[in-house]
Amino acid sequence: MVFMTGGLIRLTEMLPALPPSEKKIATYILEHPQIVVTLTANELGKRSGTSGTAVIRLCKSLNLQGFHDLKIRIAGDLQKNTVQGFRDIEPNESPATIIEKMTNNSIQTISETAELLGMDELEKAVQLLKKARKIHFIGVGASSIIAQDAEQKFLRINKTAYAFQDIHMATTLIANMNEHDVVFGISFSGRSKEIAHILQLAKKRRASTISLTKYGKWPVTEQADIKLYTSATKEPNFRSGATSSRLAQLHVIDILLMSVASKEYDETIKHLDATKEAIDHLLSLTDKK
Repeated sequence: MVFMTGGLIRLTEMLPALPPSEKKIATYILEHPQIVVTLTANELGKRSGTSGTAVIRLCKSLNLQGFHDLKIRIAGDLQKNTVQGFRDIEPNESPATIIEKMTNNSIQTISETAELLGMDELEKAVQLLKKARKIHFIGVGASSIIAQDAEQKFLRINKTAYAFQDIHMATTLIANMNEHDVVFGISFSGRSKEIAHILQLAKKRRASTISLTKYGKWPVTEQADIKLYTSATKEPNFRSGATSSRLAQLHVIDILLMSVASKEYDETIKHLDATKEAIDHLLSLTDKK
């Protein structure tokens, strides 16, 4: 099951942002994962030159329920097949090798994203989206594409959804929000000041807030009631991570959509049939021209 893995990914992606004592523990775990799954929190603290209390703090920083949860996920990671890792393109590569690399990168990013999605947070997000009076998806730059995709998908299942990339328009809209609205901020880096500001304003209006960022603690996640994560991609040169991260974000939106649809299955089918019929009618009129 995907939620029984992802311990090593969490450690790797959070490592640079951890305080010194937690970083020492994380480094020890990454270097000795097979040993760590046999240790208690106190034993790990001694081996890493810290304490059992610091181990528990690390687990909280990783958004896990405790050291036992972390050990189960690491054990699951050790059972997985070895992955090739992210590979960037090189000068004058053949189409065949580019296809192989890009496919591998995309598959790995989506797989890691599935491992990073917390089931509790996901379920909370689904319940909010299901009950929301209005859903406002907000992203700037490349993330605005994800917001637009989410808008059209949720509209198809009869949810009142909007996508905004104009921060001024989004700020104006927030003035009329209330506790029945949901603001969904999308920022791969998690550092977007505009998105963090929008979520902060929404919370002041008592609207519920959801963030979708790469894994970690960021200004955007600090303003979100519910935090959803994608894997941080590794490509440094041509930033093919912009491709992989987009696919991971779309994957999370699809998971949310299908989860909401599943809980309202009969109604969703009616709405999808109605939208399909309307589009087919429009296409028939176009064909007659």
